[in-house]
Amino acid sequence: MDSSLIFQYFPDLSSRQKEQIQQLAPLYQLWNSRINVISRKDMDQFYLHHVLHSLAIAKLISFTPGTTILDAGTGGGFPGIPLAILFPEVQFFLADSIRKKIKVVREVAQALELKNVTAEQIRVEELKTSFDFVVSRAVTDLEVFTHWVAGKIRPDSKNSLKNGILYLKGVGIDDELKRTAQKKKWHISTFPLSRFFDEEFFQTKQIVHVFRS
Repeated sequence: MDSSLIFQYFPDLSSRQKEQIQQLAPLYQLWNSRINVISRKDMDQFYLHHVLHSLAIAKLISFTPGTTILDAGTGGGFPGIPLAILFPEVQFFLADSIRKKIKVVREVAQALELKNVTAEQIRVEELKTSFDFVVSRAVTDLEVFTHWVAGKIRPDSKNSLKNGILYLKGVGIDDELKRTAQKKKWHISTFPLSRFFDEEFFQTKQIVHVFRS
């Protein structure tokens, strides 16, 4: 699958955004040949498994300009890099503890001229800054993740969803959600990705919105 899959679901992108989306695959192919951040086999489904999956968040919420977002455990830059393309007036901070992954993120962001992306090698627990949202792609158990980022979320919301965590997860995690909700009284809403996309890949995936009342 190529970048046309993205344009099918996001038809209103500017010409510059389309160029940046099209640049993603060759950039990641280049850097993946040097520093393995994406499974070689998975690169065949790059736009489906990585780019469109990341952009599911943009189907749920259109971030207002000035919103600040932490991508915690960004890996090679997902979901942060695709979201930064869609929301150039939103500030993204991409964090990961592994140096080589942050190197790839920085190189990709520089090549795409993404002025709204900052990347740092740091453990999320060590961050002193707070953000409107924390996004991530299932880096660990949700209960553990909320413990890591609980103090990193600003209380005052200015978007259609309350400030909190937007976590890309698989379905069938009821116990995990229950444990998380009981911990510090988090509120949880789930949104199946099949609401937004037709591909079979998304039938078992969802966005989990975790927030305080």
